[in-house]
Amino acid sequence: MSGLLTQILDEVRIEYLERMRENGFTQPYLTAEKLCHEKLFLDCDTLAEIVDQDPTLLAARAGNLIMNKQEQENPSVGVIICSNILAAALEGLLSVAVDHEWIEVDESDNILVDEEELSQDTQYPILVDFSQSEIARQNLTKPGISELSQLFGSAEEAYLQALKQCSSDAYQKALQISSDYSVFAPQDIAPLVMENPLLLGLRPDDLIDEDLFEGDPPAGLIISSHLTRMLLGELLELGAKEGVLAVDSHGNVIIPSDPDEKTIVH
Repeated sequence: MSGLLTQILDEVRIEYLERMRENGFTQPYLTAEKLCHEKLFLDCDTLAEIVDQDPTLLAARAGNLIMNKQEQENPSVGVIICSNILAAALEGLLSVAVDHEWIEVDESDNILVDEEELSQDTQYPILVDFSQSEIARQNLTKPGISELSQLFGSAEEAYLQALKQCSSDAYQKALQISSDYSVFAPQDIAPLVMENPLLLGLRPDDLIDEDLFEGDPPAGLIISSHLTRMLLGELLELGAKEGVLAVDSHGNVIIPSDPDEKTIVH
Protein backbone atom coordinates (compact mmCIF):
# COMPACT_ATOMS: atom_id res chain seq x y z
CA MET A 1 0.00 0.00 0.00
CA SER A 2 1.05 3.58 -0.59
CA GLY A 3 2.84 5.10 2.39
CA LEU A 4 0.93 8.34 1.87
CA LEU A 5 -2.39 6.51 1.82
CA THR A 6 -1.47 4.61 4.98
CA GLN A 7 -0.78 7.93 6.71
CA ILE A 8 -4.10 9.39 5.57
CA LEU A 9 -6.04 6.32 6.72
CA ASP A 10 -4.33 6.44 10.12
CA GLU A 11 -5.40 10.08 10.47
CA VAL A 12 -8.98 9.17 9.53
CA ARG A 13 -9.02 6.41 12.14
CA ILE A 14 -7.81 8.81 14.87
CA GLU A 15 -10.46 11.37 13.90
CA TYR A 16 -13.14 8.67 13.96
CA LEU A 17 -12.32 7.89 17.58
CA GLU A 18 -12.45 11.61 18.42
CA ARG A 19 -15.81 12.10 16.73
CA MET A 20 -17.29 9.09 18.45
CA ARG A 21 -16.25 10.48 21.84
CA GLU A 22 -17.74 13.86 20.94
CA ASN A 23 -21.14 12.43 19.96
CA GLY A 24 -21.39 10.16 23.00
CA PHE A 25 -20.50 6.98 21.10
CA THR A 26 -23.74 7.04 19.09
CA GLN A 27 -24.32 6.43 15.37
CA PRO A 28 -21.04 4.61 14.76
CA TYR A 29 -21.97 3.70 11.17
CA LEU A 30 -23.14 7.13 10.03
CA THR A 31 -20.21 8.80 11.77
CA ALA A 32 -17.77 6.54 9.91
CA GLU A 33 -19.57 6.95 6.58
CA LYS A 34 -19.71 10.74 6.81
CA LEU A 35 -16.07 10.99 7.89
CA CYS A 36 -14.88 8.82 4.99
CA HIS A 37 -16.80 10.89 2.45
CA GLU A 38 -15.39 14.10 3.91
CA LYS A 39 -11.76 12.95 4.02
CA LEU A 40 -11.21 10.38 1.28
CA PHE A 41 -12.25 12.11 -1.90
CA LEU A 42 -8.69 13.27 -2.25
CA ASP A 43 -7.48 16.20 -4.31
CA CYS A 44 -6.08 15.50 -7.76
CA ASP A 45 -2.38 15.80 -6.94
CA THR A 46 -2.55 13.81 -3.69
CA LEU A 47 -4.39 10.97 -5.42
CA ALA A 48 -1.86 10.99 -8.29
CA GLU A 49 0.97 10.54 -5.79
CA ILE A 50 -0.86 7.67 -4.12
CA VAL A 51 -1.47 5.98 -7.48
CA ASP A 52 2.20 6.42 -8.37
CA GLN A 53 3.15 4.68 -5.11
CA ASP A 54 0.55 1.93 -5.57
CA PRO A 55 -0.37 1.38 -9.26
CA THR A 56 -2.65 -1.54 -8.33
CA LEU A 57 -5.29 1.08 -7.48
CA LEU A 58 -5.74 1.50 -11.25
CA ALA A 59 -7.44 -1.91 -11.25
CA ALA A 60 -10.29 -0.43 -9.18
CA ARG A 61 -13.79 -0.59 -10.65
CA ALA A 62 -16.84 1.45 -9.71
CA GLY A 63 -19.12 -1.48 -8.90
CA ASN A 64 -21.90 -0.21 -6.64
CA LEU A 65 -19.54 1.79 -4.45
CA ILE A 66 -20.38 5.29 -5.71
CA MET A 67 -23.21 6.75 -3.65
CA ASN A 68 -23.37 10.12 -5.40
CA LYS A 69 -26.11 9.80 -8.03
CA GLN A 70 -24.55 12.40 -10.32
CA GLU A 71 -21.35 10.35 -10.58
CA GLN A 72 -22.79 6.86 -10.77
CA GLU A 73 -23.48 6.67 -14.51
CA ASN A 74 -20.20 8.01 -15.91
CA PRO A 75 -17.74 8.33 -12.99
CA SER A 76 -14.28 9.80 -13.41
CA VAL A 77 -11.18 7.70 -12.79
CA GLY A 78 -10.48 9.70 -9.63
CA VAL A 79 -13.95 9.10 -8.23
CA ILE A 80 -13.69 5.37 -8.96
CA ILE A 81 -10.36 5.07 -7.13
CA CYS A 82 -11.45 7.24 -4.20
CA SER A 83 -14.69 5.27 -3.83
CA ASN A 84 -12.70 2.04 -3.52
CA ILE A 85 -10.36 3.62 -0.98
CA LEU A 86 -13.40 4.90 0.90
CA ALA A 87 -15.08 1.48 0.95
CA ALA A 88 -11.97 -0.18 2.39
CA ALA A 89 -11.55 2.60 4.96
CA LEU A 90 -15.20 2.36 6.03
CA GLU A 91 -14.80 -1.35 6.57
CA GLY A 92 -11.77 -0.65 8.73
CA LEU A 93 -13.60 1.93 10.84
CA LEU A 94 -16.50 -0.45 11.39
CA SER A 95 -14.01 -3.02 12.65
CA VAL A 96 -12.82 -0.38 15.12
CA ALA A 97 -16.44 0.14 16.15
CA VAL A 98 -16.85 -3.59 16.71
CA ASP A 99 -13.65 -3.71 18.79
CA HIS A 100 -15.07 -0.93 21.00
CA GLU A 101 -18.45 -2.69 21.14
CA TRP A 102 -20.23 0.25 19.49
CA ILE A 103 -21.52 -2.18 16.88
CA GLU A 104 -22.45 -5.83 17.35
CA VAL A 105 -21.77 -8.80 15.09
CA ASP A 106 -23.81 -11.95 14.52
CA GLU A 107 -22.62 -15.52 14.94
CA SER A 108 -21.00 -15.35 11.48
CA ASP A 109 -19.14 -12.15 12.39
CA ASN A 110 -21.33 -10.06 10.09
CA ILE A 111 -21.61 -6.48 11.31
CA LEU A 112 -25.09 -5.57 12.56
CA VAL A 113 -25.80 -1.92 11.87
CA ASP A 114 -28.74 -0.26 13.58
CA GLU A 115 -31.70 -0.12 11.18
CA GLU A 116 -32.25 3.56 11.94
CA GLU A 117 -28.76 4.40 10.68
CA LEU A 118 -29.16 2.35 7.49
CA SER A 119 -32.60 3.79 6.71
CA GLN A 120 -31.28 7.33 6.34
CA ASP A 121 -30.95 8.26 2.66
CA THR A 122 -27.70 10.15 2.86
CA GLN A 123 -26.29 11.91 -0.20
CA TYR A 124 -22.73 13.10 0.12
CA PRO A 125 -21.53 15.72 -2.37
CA ILE A 126 -18.26 15.10 -4.20
CA LEU A 127 -16.48 18.43 -4.11
CA VAL A 128 -13.07 17.42 -5.43
CA ASP A 129 -12.17 18.91 -8.83
CA PHE A 130 -10.07 16.62 -10.99
CA SER A 131 -9.63 19.36 -13.58
CA GLN A 132 -7.28 21.29 -11.28
CA SER A 133 -3.67 20.17 -10.75
CA GLU A 134 -0.69 22.19 -9.62
CA ILE A 135 1.62 19.32 -10.63
CA ALA A 136 0.29 19.35 -14.19
CA ARG A 137 0.65 23.13 -14.36
CA GLN A 138 4.26 22.98 -13.15
CA ASN A 139 5.16 20.16 -15.52
CA LEU A 140 3.93 22.19 -18.49
CA THR A 141 6.73 24.70 -17.88
CA LYS A 142 9.46 22.12 -17.27
CA PRO A 143 12.13 21.71 -19.96
CA GLY A 144 12.39 18.39 -21.77
CA ILE A 145 9.92 15.97 -23.29
CA SER A 146 7.20 14.39 -21.18
CA GLU A 147 6.83 10.60 -20.96
CA LEU A 148 3.55 10.76 -22.85
CA SER A 149 5.09 12.90 -25.60
CA GLN A 150 7.95 10.39 -25.89
CA LEU A 151 5.45 7.56 -26.24
CA PHE A 152 3.45 9.38 -28.89
CA GLY A 153 6.65 10.42 -30.67
CA SER A 154 7.82 6.80 -30.89
CA ALA A 155 4.44 5.78 -32.31
CA GLU A 156 4.60 8.54 -34.92
CA GLU A 157 8.08 7.43 -35.97
CA ALA A 158 6.84 3.86 -36.31
CA TYR A 159 3.88 5.06 -38.39
CA LEU A 160 6.08 7.10 -40.74
CA GLN A 161 8.42 4.12 -41.13
CA ALA A 162 5.47 1.87 -41.98
CA LEU A 163 4.19 4.38 -44.54
CA LYS A 164 7.65 4.64 -46.09
CA GLN A 165 7.65 0.90 -46.66
CA CYS A 166 4.13 0.90 -48.09
CA SER A 167 1.76 3.88 -48.16
CA SER A 168 -1.39 1.82 -48.79
CA ASP A 169 -3.74 0.88 -45.96
CA ALA A 170 -2.70 4.03 -44.09
CA TYR A 171 -5.80 3.97 -41.90
CA GLN A 172 -5.34 0.33 -40.90
CA LYS A 173 -1.68 1.02 -40.15
CA ALA A 174 -2.71 3.90 -37.86
CA LEU A 175 -5.15 1.61 -36.05
CA GLN A 176 -2.52 -1.08 -35.61
CA ILE A 177 0.23 1.22 -34.38
CA SER A 178 -2.05 3.09 -31.98
CA SER A 179 -2.95 -0.33 -30.56
CA ASP A 180 0.69 -1.46 -30.45
CA TYR A 181 1.68 1.62 -28.46
CA SER A 182 -1.29 1.52 -26.10
CA VAL A 183 -0.47 1.55 -22.40
CA PHE A 184 -2.47 -0.99 -20.40
CA ALA A 185 -0.39 -2.15 -17.44
CA PRO A 186 -1.05 -0.22 -14.20
CA GLN A 187 2.69 0.17 -13.58
CA ASP A 188 3.02 1.84 -17.00
CA ILE A 189 0.00 4.12 -16.57
CA ALA A 190 0.88 5.28 -13.03
CA PRO A 191 3.92 7.40 -14.08
CA LEU A 192 1.77 9.13 -16.69
CA VAL A 193 -0.78 9.95 -13.98
CA MET A 194 1.97 11.34 -11.74
CA GLU A 195 3.23 13.44 -14.64
CA ASN A 196 -0.27 14.69 -15.46
CA PRO A 197 -2.80 14.14 -12.64
CA LEU A 198 -5.54 15.57 -14.88
CA LEU A 199 -5.81 12.06 -16.33
CA LEU A 200 -7.74 11.24 -13.14
CA GLY A 201 -10.58 13.36 -14.47
CA LEU A 202 -11.18 11.13 -17.50
CA ARG A 203 -14.49 9.27 -17.72
CA PRO A 204 -15.57 6.12 -19.63
CA ASP A 205 -17.60 8.20 -22.12
CA ASP A 206 -18.76 5.03 -23.94
CA LEU A 207 -15.23 4.39 -25.24
CA ILE A 208 -15.16 0.82 -23.89
CA ASP A 209 -17.37 -1.99 -25.18
CA GLU A 210 -20.22 -2.57 -22.74
CA ASP A 211 -19.70 -6.33 -23.03
CA LEU A 212 -16.21 -5.98 -21.58
CA PHE A 213 -16.00 -6.01 -17.78
CA GLU A 214 -19.83 -6.07 -17.66
CA GLY A 215 -19.89 -2.34 -18.37
CA ASP A 216 -17.70 -1.64 -15.33
CA PRO A 217 -14.16 -1.08 -16.64
CA PRO A 218 -11.08 -0.71 -14.41
CA ALA A 219 -9.91 2.85 -13.83
CA GLY A 220 -6.65 2.23 -15.68
CA LEU A 221 -8.43 0.97 -18.79
CA ILE A 222 -10.44 4.19 -18.94
CA ILE A 223 -7.21 6.18 -19.09
CA SER A 224 -5.72 3.76 -21.61
CA SER A 225 -8.77 4.04 -23.89
CA HIS A 226 -8.57 7.82 -23.95
CA LEU A 227 -4.82 7.81 -24.64
CA THR A 228 -5.27 5.28 -27.46
CA ARG A 229 -7.95 7.46 -29.04
CA MET A 230 -5.73 10.53 -28.72
CA LEU A 231 -2.82 8.70 -30.32
CA LEU A 232 -4.97 7.42 -33.18
CA GLY A 233 -6.13 10.97 -33.83
CA GLU A 234 -2.54 12.22 -34.02
CA LEU A 235 -1.53 9.41 -36.38
CA LEU A 236 -4.47 10.14 -38.67
CA GLU A 237 -3.51 13.81 -38.77
CA LEU A 238 0.05 12.77 -39.59
CA GLY A 239 -1.26 10.52 -42.37
CA ALA A 240 -3.22 13.42 -43.81
CA LYS A 241 -0.12 15.65 -43.75
CA GLU A 242 1.82 12.92 -45.54
CA GLY A 243 -0.87 12.82 -48.22
CA VAL A 244 -1.90 9.21 -47.66
CA LEU A 245 -5.26 9.91 -46.01
CA ALA A 246 -8.09 11.95 -47.47
CA VAL A 247 -9.55 14.98 -45.72
CA ASP A 248 -12.87 16.76 -46.17
CA SER A 249 -13.41 20.46 -46.81
CA HIS A 250 -13.01 21.15 -43.08
CA GLY A 251 -9.67 19.36 -42.90
CA ASN A 252 -11.06 16.33 -41.07
CA VAL A 253 -9.68 12.92 -42.01
CA ILE A 254 -12.14 10.82 -44.00
CA ILE A 255 -12.30 7.30 -42.60
CA PRO A 256 -12.20 4.84 -45.54
CA SER A 257 -15.37 2.76 -45.80
CA ASP A 258 -13.36 0.01 -47.48
CA PRO A 259 -9.95 -0.68 -45.95
CA ASP A 260 -8.70 -1.81 -49.38
CA GLU A 261 -10.04 1.28 -51.14
CA LYS A 262 -7.42 3.82 -52.13
CA THR A 263 -7.91 7.19 -50.52
CA ILE A 264 -8.11 10.38 -52.54
CA VAL A 265 -6.52 13.45 -51.02
CA HIS A 266 -8.53 16.65 -51.41
